Amino acid sequence: MKTGSILAIYALFWVISFFVMLPIGVRTDEEAGVERMPGHADSSPHGFSFGRTALRATLLSVPLFGLFYANYVYGWLGVEIFDWAAPPQN
Repeated sequence: MKTGSILAIYALFWVISFFVMLPIGVRTDEEAGVERMPGHADSSPHGFSFGRTALRATLLSVPLFGLFYANYVYGWLGVEIFDWAAPPQN
């Protein structure tokens, strides 16, 4: 696998992990015990930290990508396991 492909696939794993991590640990103003600012939605997060979410996404994406790459190198799961999804041949 080329370096560009590795970086592109890792970036996909990171973005997906970021979106998975977005709702984790987020509290609203009411849950934090702080008065809501005028004009903010009731559900808006209180003190969202992009860095913390990015770190969590990185910590999740590294082992997931590692498993993906190990499967690519060692061939644990191949295309042949998805034969059940192939159309029947006549």
